[in-house]
Amino acid sequence: MAQYLEIRAANPDCLLFYRMGDFYELFFEDAVAAAAALGIVLTKRGQHLGEDIPMCGVPVHRADEYLERLIRGGFRVAVCEQLEDPAQAKKRGSKVLVRRAVVRLVTPGTLTEDSLLDAKARNYLTAVFAKATSNTGHGGALALASLDISTGEFEVGEISIADFPGEIARLAPGEVIAAEPLFADAAINQWIAAVGAAATPVPSASFDSLAGERLLKAQLKVADLAAFGGFSRPELAAIGALLKYVELTQIGKSPRLNPPRRAAPGHRLVIDAPTRASLELMRTQAGERRGSLLAAIDRTLTAPGARELAARLSSPLCDAHAINRRLDAVGYLRDNERLREKVRVGLRAAPDIARAVSRLQLQRGSPRDLGAVRDGLGVAATAARQLSASTGIGLPQALAELEAALSGCGVELKQLLERALGEDLPLLRREGGFVRPGYRADLDEARRLREDSRSVMVELEAKYVAHTTIKSLKVRHNNILGFYIEVPAAAARPLLSEPLNSTFRHRQTMAGAVRFTTAELSQTESRIVLAAERALAIEQDVFAELAGAIAAEERALGELAAALAMLDCEAGLAELASEQSYKRPVVDDSTAFAVRGGRHPVVEQALKAAKGGAFIENDCVLAPPASGEPSEHGARLWLVTGPNMAGKSTFLRQNALITILAQMGSFVPARSAHIGLVDRLYSRVGAADDLARGRSTFMVEMVETAAILNGASPRSLVILDEIGRGTATFDGLSIAWAVVEFLHENSKARALFATHYHELTALSRRLAHVANVTMQVREWRDDIVFLHKVMAGAADRSYGIQVAKLAGLPRAVIERAREVLALLERQDRRMGAAGEPLLEDLPLFATRPSPGPSQDPSQTSSRGARAAEAHRCALIAALQALNPDELTPRAALEALYALKELAVAEQNPNPTC
Repeated sequence: MAQYLEIRAANPDCLLFYRMGDFYELFFEDAVAAAAALGIVLTKRGQHLGEDIPMCGVPVHRADEYLERLIRGGFRVAVCEQLEDPAQAKKRGSKVLVRRAVVRLVTPGTLTEDSLLDAKARNYLTAVFAKATSNTGHGGALALASLDISTGEFEVGEISIADFPGEIARLAPGEVIAAEPLFADAAINQWIAAVGAAATPVPSASFDSLAGERLLKAQLKVADLAAFGGFSRPELAAIGALLKYVELTQIGKSPRLNPPRRAAPGHRLVIDAPTRASLELMRTQAGERRGSLLAAIDRTLTAPGARELAARLSSPLCDAHAINRRLDAVGYLRDNERLREKVRVGLRAAPDIARAVSRLQLQRGSPRDLGAVRDGLGVAATAARQLSASTGIGLPQALAELEAALSGCGVELKQLLERALGEDLPLLRREGGFVRPGYRADLDEARRLREDSRSVMVELEAKYVAHTTIKSLKVRHNNILGFYIEVPAAAARPLLSEPLNSTFRHRQTMAGAVRFTTAELSQTESRIVLAAERALAIEQDVFAELAGAIAAEERALGELAAALAMLDCEAGLAELASEQSYKRPVVDDSTAFAVRGGRHPVVEQALKAAKGGAFIENDCVLAPPASGEPSEHGARLWLVTGPNMAGKSTFLRQNALITILAQMGSFVPARSAHIGLVDRLYSRVGAADDLARGRSTFMVEMVETAAILNGASPRSLVILDEIGRGTATFDGLSIAWAVVEFLHENSKARALFATHYHELTALSRRLAHVANVTMQVREWRDDIVFLHKVMAGAADRSYGIQVAKLAGLPRAVIERAREVLALLERQDRRMGAAGEPLLEDLPLFATRPSPGPSQDPSQTSSRGARAAEAHRCALIAALQALNPDELTPRAALEALYALKELAVAEQNPNPTC
């Protein structure tokens, strides 16, 4: 307990997994917390200060399972191992404690075990450093350094504090470390919590740029960082805190580290947090992968390939040359179906080399990690041969570089691993049995003695029978005596007498038998007992030798692993393009935006899966291509009108998703697409409140709209849906009107603006770059048919009552709504005789029951007379408001329908009506 308490005091913010034999045990408050979190039995062991000591424990062989649950529950765990064998400890004294020490701190951002990680997702540990002005408002800057310790992936960048929510959503780290003052900012805490990351405060002194520079040089084994692009002092401060934290949690062990990648906003398409959520890029708004864009486009076959695809989707590029290099590779593999199939068949066997090498580097690897490197090298060699065989038909530069990376590493290492490793590898190195027979002669001898102990003893027994002439002599074994010689009591006298008693020593007399031993038998037994230990020790030496050989090729193996992941990603996107008939987009530095026959990638696949028919494609031309291709609208801002359920939101989202797919280097669901590079993508679609921060739905809408208007540029793409609908009609209309004007005159961004405010369509006559489009619908027998087709023009009705009818509202409510709507539509054209609105003439819903036996006939008659007068006045007003010379055929037809409705509603038999 003294040893436990000393180690526990050194790790106050962790649960202590204290190794005792085959169990990790927890005591005191750790045991109480762990038992509750894990649902295991809380017991007790001994006493401390007169009180029972709470205790619980988990088996060592199931530790990963329990660690996962604790980490998901927000705990940090210090793993305390036995550093020596108990037998060794006894040599120092009978009551000496086994040496123990913490060998690792397990935190959400420092996981390496496959059982604790999502194989298809990165697990970043992100350090955030704020400049002196960053805590004073949105004008400050933040430096971020992010490391996936399980693969060595490392990126660094500097952003404005306004971009932090989108950046943290892009990185989706498992853990964020920062100085305590930064975590005092409630907004930053909430953004971190929104992505499910653990927030870990560290001392402000950890953010030391000089220390960061020194640690990074040591990790990369260089004397100058200029080769990696140079880093600002804030970035080096974030790197310093990150590497110090890794050193602390890994207890001095050094993880594998790729050269840091720059992650500045100018290098990629910036997507803010609300846009990522509303477009459901990585997860649906319910938090599920299924139904997201990532799930719809993922055709990868390996975990590293899936991580590469997710990284591309979360960080689309803003460099036309880099995008087109990716498109060249995808196009080549799509067009060369035979090559693509061969590559994908080979990739199915590709293991996760990056994570295997990382575990070996941290001395946490297993024989299966050695096997993963061996098998990965084999897959890489095969893929390189397949690609090199295609060089005669114009292999794109991107694929040629992958071929070089796959073929330029590890030939000798692969041969060494193939000679040394067996086929069926154990999960744990302490189990042994992973070295191939014939690799080490001394190991083969130890194994023979261990595994052939029965035949060795049979040979020894035969020797003793011949020597003593006692045919009933047997060599036996039990757990108490070990190996011994047994003869029947009647035949034991020769062995107890001269000269045999000098060879056979008496051990035990039984009722019907006597047991003996010999020096030779004891020596053979010792050799057999020690053979297993010796075999295991030799295998551990072999493991260390192979791990060292892998460590020597660490950098090249990292490049090979990345090349395999990229090849899987490219081949998967090519498979998607072929399967779904996606087309290559034109991506350049212009401001064009012309999508012909665009489709929503997720909805289209959902319709196919449900056999619900084909997706209706639509064009979207927000700015004519540079080639001068004619645009039917010639506008960069479209006002999209139409009823609910007609497909406005789908149309808006699909164009945003096509942009993301194009700039990540994928073919797109369209007949053709010309995308001028988009620097920032904004989407304000849907309604949600933020009660935790005291924000109503409308307030959230306004905050997000403000961020869009403040950040959008002429290169941005803006998607807005129903701005202003969360407040009073005239307030909302005014805001929506002003937002459209600002986007047109100030931001000059390419934009889609969906609205039910039909008054906004008048802006197309006042603003040069605004066009009206509407979702096509058809009315049939008082019902509405959605055609999901975008056409030029503006909707003059919202068809809300028809949609409400489709939703199943009671018939009485639908009829009442029609009556109220008919009067409301005329309210702007006519006021009552005394100046009151027409609604004053409208009887309440509750006062319109059918006449019953108990009702007063005079009251019913009076009520009917008033209703008839109201209908008569309404009919006259409607006729007076008509101007036949100004009516289009469609408007005339609708006016006729309205008059008919009034006539049908008139129940008064008065002939004057």
